[in-house]
Amino acid sequence: MEKDSGSEGSACDGTLDSERERQFCELCGKMENLLKCGRCRSSFYCSKEHQKQHWKKHKLVCKEADRTDNQQQQQQQQQADEQQSTTQAPHKGSESEGTRTGTAAQSVPEPGSALTMKEPVVSSSSAAGSSRTAAGKEAGDGVTVSSSSSSSNNTKANGQMRSSSQKLATEYIVPCMNKHGICVVDNFLGEEVGLRILENVIALHKTGRFTDGQLVSQRSDSSKDIRGDKITWVEGREPGCENIGFLMNRMDDLVRHCNGKLGNYKINGRTKAMVACYPGNGTGYVRHVDNPNGDGRCVTCIYYLNKDWDPKEHGGLLRIFPEGKARFADIEPRFDRLLFFWSDRRNPHEVQPAYATRYAITVWYFDADERARAKEKYLTGAGEKGVKVELNKTSDPS
Repeated sequence: MEKDSGSEGSACDGTLDSERERQFCELCGKMENLLKCGRCRSSFYCSKEHQKQHWKKHKLVCKEADRTDNQQQQQQQQQADEQQSTTQAPHKGSESEGTRTGTAAQSVPEPGSALTMKEPVVSSSSAAGSSRTAAGKEAGDGVTVSSSSSSSNNTKANGQMRSSSQKLATEYIVPCMNKHGICVVDNFLGEEVGLRILENVIALHKTGRFTDGQLVSQRSDSSKDIRGDKITWVEGREPGCENIGFLMNRMDDLVRHCNGKLGNYKINGRTKAMVACYPGNGTGYVRHVDNPNGDGRCVTCIYYLNKDWDPKEHGGLLRIFPEGKARFADIEPRFDRLLFFWSDRRNPHEVQPAYATRYAITVWYFDADERARAKEKYLTGAGEKGVKVELNKTSDPS
């Protein structure tokens, strides 16, 4: 590995600082004294030991990233050669032709439209404020969020998502969240990785660790009529939960790239992951707000694990009622779908009765200032009594 170094006192300090903020150990999230992978030169580790521990996962990314870098370098060299050739042999109209050559790039979709990433296909659809569904239809007074694309036969999802997480975050999730307050990313990790996560969840469910879902302000055992899910809390480091931990790391990757750009929030941590199961007996969760009292949670992030889900037969839609909008948004709990939305009173929502086993993993991210104020007022009911996990550290309870 190579030591990551930066120049001192240069005019590029601001750029370097911004670049360093996007660098962190792939295994533990540490952001200081990092070493760069000498092969792909795009991943970082705090030590050689952590690189060795992470190699089994990183090797899926490393070769692909290396090939992508080579392709980008070849394209940049080709563009530079074309521009130089145009400059050396000027003719009428050459300036405009040279400009077109030098600026050729993919256009960035407007927030709220579908964003398709290269290999594997990652469809990202906004939910609120749009009258367009994937099928081009409105669902009653609401918007059904779904996607007609699939990456079921893609085996490169893990590596490609790592290399494109910054683009996905900054070009799609940030503008979509700031405009609509809801954002959906389909085919987030690919079928192979998604199935491994599902295996972890099913095995965890079979251990009997799941208990009745509780309410933030619950004082008695009166929640069953309000919510019918069974839940357990996971750090991601427990035996048998390694793939859930991988998912949490990928969520954190996206949030790191979004941090400082989502509204006025400064995200400094998150809860453990809440693994939830609706048993399929017609139970749901009545309309509610995740953070009605300012407990620090600002962004709700949900990952769904339900193969071949048919909302007409299985129900279980998440219906969001965005504040100030005439429409609601129906989110199907599809396999490998990732959902973001504001956790506060802007997004009341409900889980409609589910008639098949419905799995989801939820993480809430904290705003630093609101969380500090909540601690002063003892409003620590979020996520297993407000357990917080620093984004740039290992998952230790606070």
